[in-house]
Amino acid sequence: MPGLLGKKIGMTSVFSADGKNVPCTVIEVGPCVVTQVKTAETDGYSALQLGFVEKKDKHTNAPEAGHFKKAGGNPQRHLAEFKGFEGEYKAGDTITVDSLFTESDFVDIQGTSKGKGYQ
Repeated sequence: MPGLLGKKIGMTSVFSADGKNVPCTVIEVGPCVVTQVKTAETDGYSALQLGFVEKKDKHTNAPEAGHFKKAGGNPQRHLAEFKGFEGEYKAGDTITVDSLFTESDFVDIQGTSKGKGYQ
C-alpha cells in the first residue's frame, strides 16, 4: 500500500451540508523524498524508502550521511518504507500528495502519540 509521511499541524472544525459542526485534524503531508529503492533482486522485496523533513548535516552521523549522499539528497529526519507504489521511481525523486492521490480517494491515517506518563 503506497503512503506518505506527515505531521499534525492542529485542529479545526468544518460545518457539514446538514449544518453539523464536525471536528477535523489538519495534517501537513509531504513532500517526501525517495531515499532508497528496494527491489526483489537486491533486497528480496519491492519497496520505497521515503524521507520527510530535512535536517542539518551536523545532526547526521557518518553512516546516515553516506546513505543520503548515495541517494543524492539532503539528510532527512524521518524515514519509512512503503510497499505497493506503482510506476518507476528512483532515488532523489520527490513524491507529493497531488502526484499520489486524487480528490475522491479515501485514505487511512495512522498516528503515534507522544507518551507523557501521568501528566
